[in-house]
Amino acid sequence: MATQAPPAGTSAPSPWARVAGAVALLTLIISVLLTAFAWPSVRSSVHDVPIAVVGPATAAGQVSAALDQRQPDAFEITRVDTTAAAERLIRDREVYGAIDVSGGSPQVITASAAGAPVAQALQGVATALTRAQSPGAGPAVAVRDIVALPADDPRGAGLTAGALPLVLGGLLAAALLTTLVRGTGRRVIGALAFAVTGGLAMAAILQFWLGSLNGAYLANAGAVALTIAATALTVLGLESLLGTAGLGLGAATMMLLGNPLAGTATAPEMLPGWSGTLGQLLPPGAGGQLLRSTAFFDGNNVAAPLSVLAAWVAFGLALSLVSGLRARRTSTVAGTGAAARPKAAATV
Repeated sequence: MATQAPPAGTSAPSPWARVAGAVALLTLIISVLLTAFAWPSVRSSVHDVPIAVVGPATAAGQVSAALDQRQPDAFEITRVDTTAAAERLIRDREVYGAIDVSGGSPQVITASAAGAPVAQALQGVATALTRAQSPGAGPAVAVRDIVALPADDPRGAGLTAGALPLVLGGLLAAALLTTLVRGTGRRVIGALAFAVTGGLAMAAILQFWLGSLNGAYLANAGAVALTIAATALTVLGLESLLGTAGLGLGAATMMLLGNPLAGTATAPEMLPGWSGTLGQLLPPGAGGQLLRSTAFFDGNNVAAPLSVLAAWVAFGLALSLVSGLRARRTSTVAGTGAAARPKAAATV
């Protein structure tokens, strides 16, 4: 019996094997996305968080021992003699907070602008230690927040929510420029120009409208601009060398690794295992730390994030330069070959 051919102008249905392959690919993609974004949050905990303990050696040693016994490996403790020394370490972003036993009654000194979850965890641990040592003590220890989040955004929601648009801005810039603009140099200039305008716009929204940032506006805008530039130039450079595959590789690196491991919502030290350290070596994590420093800590401790972002900018520029030189060499060779062909034909 003859098989009837499909009507003209229509396509035959795809084989079921292709349907099964598409379903399997989609399942893999959504599983990777869930793992990338949920795993850091679910496994988040306090470990190796630097804090200070203030007081005489004996009292500070007792607090340090109690902390190690209650939560092993949770804190990296630096003992200082005075409250002023502890506050200086906090403002310089060398520690997240302090437990002060120099005055007899324990006091917790925090900096919620460095990471509200860490401040809450430190307060909870100090309260538990006080209750364990003095069962008749009050319900909580005294807390001083010496670097607080803005009154208009006391939970730091704007800074946390701004982390994703910061990454998307760089990715969208790269994707749009590769689609609309021809020429490596023009794309690079476009990315740098957008980094400046995007940084000014995002910082203005976060600082003047939402009230999520303090500090100098231009410094905050510079931190945002450098983060956008690092992301956009890296993805542009990868795309210029590898094509669509490079664009996908850059997007996956920034979105699936950089954004979830940035630690913007908590702190890098609260992310599981090595992920917090890795996150600070990528533009989203370094950019988040740089913005916290410019907005709340007078630009202290910015050397590390600045170095990371500058390295990614240089990497993206180097990739684009190599791609541009390769394209020019290819064009020159093609032009030389085209010019030689008519001469060869004339001698025949």
